[in-house]
Amino acid sequence: MSTTQGEAPQAVPGGLTTDDFHVDTTAGTVTCPAGHTKTLGRPLADGNRQAQFKALCRACPLHERCTRSKTGRTFNVHPQYDLLKAARDQAATSPEWQDEYRRWRPPVERAIAWLVAKGNRRVPYCGIIANNIWLHHRAAALNLRRLINLGLTRIAHTWHLGPATA
Repeated sequence: MSTTQGEAPQAVPGGLTTDDFHVDTTAGTVTCPAGHTKTLGRPLADGNRQAQFKALCRACPLHERCTRSKTGRTFNVHPQYDLLKAARDQAATSPEWQDEYRRWRPPVERAIAWLVAKGNRRVPYCGIIANNIWLHHRAAALNLRRLINLGLTRIAHTWHLGPATA
């Protein structure tokens, strides 16, 4: 289920997305594209609230485009839904946002790739303090390697970035 930037994921390829549903966090309701409205339940342990369309989905003409579930669609709403929706809308429509994203994504992805390379996808120790120290040392080593590749040299008692000149 891959999506391109700015698109909501689809439960069914070519089908409906979460953007096709109308969520009213003030009233605590979700309305599906077929016009069925359900009330959001109490917050779960993670803060999400759910609207369960289950029985309404059985006879719905949009069922095949909406969900693969035999029991019907369950719609999850994040506690910060309105803020996240506004950010997604801005990402999809703002040329300035898209330019910034294109500018900064490659170096950030590269830095993350360097950080997790060579078996470092998981932290090696038990405990927050030991893993925090490990992460800082790993980042420092990667930064030092990058600076050396850019030409960091020591001349006398001074460090220089660029070609060495004596």
